[in-house]
Amino acid sequence: MLAEFTGLSALEELAARVKRAEFPVVDHWTDVGVWFREWATRPELRKELRAYLDQLTPQQATWVIAHSRETTTHFAWCLRDEPDEQFTFWLHEYKPLTDWRAGYADSVHNHRYHFCTTILSGAYLHERFDARLGVGGRTVVATELTNRTQCTEGTTGTLLAHEFHRIPRAAEGTMTFLVKSRAVTPWSLSYDPDTGLSHRHVPVEDRLEDLTNHL
Repeated sequence: MLAEFTGLSALEELAARVKRAEFPVVDHWTDVGVWFREWATRPELRKELRAYLDQLTPQQATWVIAHSRETTTHFAWCLRDEPDEQFTFWLHEYKPLTDWRAGYADSVHNHRYHFCTTILSGAYLHERFDARLGVGGRTVVATELTNRTQCTEGTTGTLLAHEFHRIPRAAEGTMTFLVKSRAVTPWSLSYDPDTGLSHRHVPVEDRLEDLTNHL
């Protein structure tokens, strides 16, 4: 346990440790990964996160709902997003496999941000890939599987924005907690190895100027 933060709640402890960093954490995310692995061993972490949700005021619950979203494979619940902080906190609640839809989340893809994650319950199959990019890094030309791991409850991991991965299946009841950095790239990429199709993903909040120009 991070001794200097003993006595804080789980989320407060992690936030305090990352905020105390003496360097831009987005440039040293592997260090965050070390802290996160230690934090994730906190006894009864899942119980503490449940208590956090139980204690939300109606206003706080409304904020969580407004900042959360549904993906093709899971519900992404935003627990913390302060504009002056270099990180955000999330809970991912995976859907039953029968409810998964083909799309970004189960493609081979990267992210605009770095993140660390731990499995609170359940399990998933995690695959890592090497990717060959096209001119300007705007497309994926080909991918090669480099690692396939069955990850179970308590597993922690770190993924940097330039790294490609895929979760092709998850067990019933799988939930994960994540700490994400702020975006380090303007877009992410996804790739379907079966069809060879690549897509570039730009978040809608960054497209207002494009919308105006297209009108």
